[in-house]
Amino acid sequence: MELIKKNIHMNKLKCKSTLQLTLDDDFNVPDAKPDIEKIITEQGEIRITEIKGMNGKVSVKGSLMFNVLYLNSQYSRPVHNISGEIPFDETINMEPTCAEDDPVITWSLEDLSTGMINSRKLSVKSIIRLDVSVDELYDEETAVGVEDEDDVEFLNKKIELTDIAVEKRDTFRIKDEILLPANKGNISSELYYDIHLNNVEVRMLEDKFTIKGEIPVFILYTSEDEENPIQYYETEIPFGGTIECSGCTEDMIEDITFSIANKSLTVTPDADGEERAFDVEVILELNIRAYEVEEPEILCDIYSPSKEITPIYKEAVYENLVVKNNSKYRMADRIKIPGDLPRILQICYGKGVIKVDDIIPEENRLIVEGVIEVEILYISEDDTVPFNSVKGVIPFTQTIEVKGLTLDSNYKVRPSLDQLSVMMLDSEEIEAKATISLNTIVFDKITENIITDIEVADIDLDKLQSMPGIVGYIVKANDTLWDIAKRYYTTRESIMAINEMEDANIKEGDKLIIQKKVDAIF
Repeated sequence: MELIKKNIHMNKLKCKSTLQLTLDDDFNVPDAKPDIEKIITEQGEIRITEIKGMNGKVSVKGSLMFNVLYLNSQYSRPVHNISGEIPFDETINMEPTCAEDDPVITWSLEDLSTGMINSRKLSVKSIIRLDVSVDELYDEETAVGVEDEDDVEFLNKKIELTDIAVEKRDTFRIKDEILLPANKGNISSELYYDIHLNNVEVRMLEDKFTIKGEIPVFILYTSEDEENPIQYYETEIPFGGTIECSGCTEDMIEDITFSIANKSLTVTPDADGEERAFDVEVILELNIRAYEVEEPEILCDIYSPSKEITPIYKEAVYENLVVKNNSKYRMADRIKIPGDLPRILQICYGKGVIKVDDIIPEENRLIVEGVIEVEILYISEDDTVPFNSVKGVIPFTQTIEVKGLTLDSNYKVRPSLDQLSVMMLDSEEIEAKATISLNTIVFDKITENIITDIEVADIDLDKLQSMPGIVGYIVKANDTLWDIAKRYYTTRESIMAINEMEDANIKEGDKLIIQKKVDAIF
């Protein structure tokens, strides 16, 4: 008698860790740049250059890239910029079992602030959060049947599990050219730009998938136009393409995250040789996962009326997909201009970042609390401060309905800002309207006892002979025909035949006649 075994592909969250890191450095104004009178705004992004797992730790190398926009009203072109970077090399402690794994790292810029030390020196301070996770993919060998079925009763059951069918990383390059319209002046230099992703959609196909979306672009630049030395332009670049992905199918559940790994904006001449164009290049980093739901049958119990069979069980832990959805929410708020800032003449640009403060799991739902941090660049009424920026927050609390969510569930909520519009109500107040997406994926933690082996011994004849050959039995609560047959060394088929039953369904109070099948061996 031998068990038929099969490897079942399972996955679970192996370990995760978080590091909050503070970067702080001072920078001198380059000799070619004028003095700083007032800082208008700043922007920053993280570039990860190396991730390495080692001895229960993860080494992360990268840099904070920053750009500071500042004012010097003594010049004909009053707005200037300083760019730089602060490198970091950090070690994140992980569980020892994760030493050799391939970790996934996501970053968020918790805070970025700049300040004047003097007119030729500024300070840059930042708080960065690094989240590291390692998922374990493994094969669990379990019994699915019995090779020699003579005089052996076995019970199978179907389990549902989510298998990671595809896991890989890839990049997608987007290149385009932006031509300035006729009413915009020629470019002298680029001062500030913002590039981000919007409304990315994925469609799974056989051995590939398609993506499409938009890249909104805002550019502030110095112009050769003496009357308008500082100009700006805003546009949107649509993109799309197909990415080869061996093993994908249309029925799979995708969990693909996109992030901008690198972006560049370069001033180039147009067809007439004038500096009126920008070359845009964006490299997207794709973290690709595709899941498929499987329902394998496994052996859950075994016995024999003529042998003592003891199953050997092992506890297997894996994750099963509960839900994946993308919820959209709309919200609006008003932002007041503080009394110490110049009044608004015209809005140039508004950008926002979602910061999730807390995710509270409750039965069948997740409560997400956070804010949208909004920054608005505007032309002011004050000629001595022609450009300025104002910051505000839009708080939100949203509920994501997740049927089947438990307190043990593993969940991820990825927020994205789909749309932000800012409108000037008057010189002191702005209305901001936003649409956010909360992309949610939830896994349930499943613990399953699986049979890995059996021990077979001769039957205890004294014990069997002491048992009556035929008994009358009244079904108790929670009894199954399998349990009764196993207890009395018979089979379900035998009980059903003697009692003229059409199926194996029984209920409390039913009366059964049971004949001990093992009598035949005496």
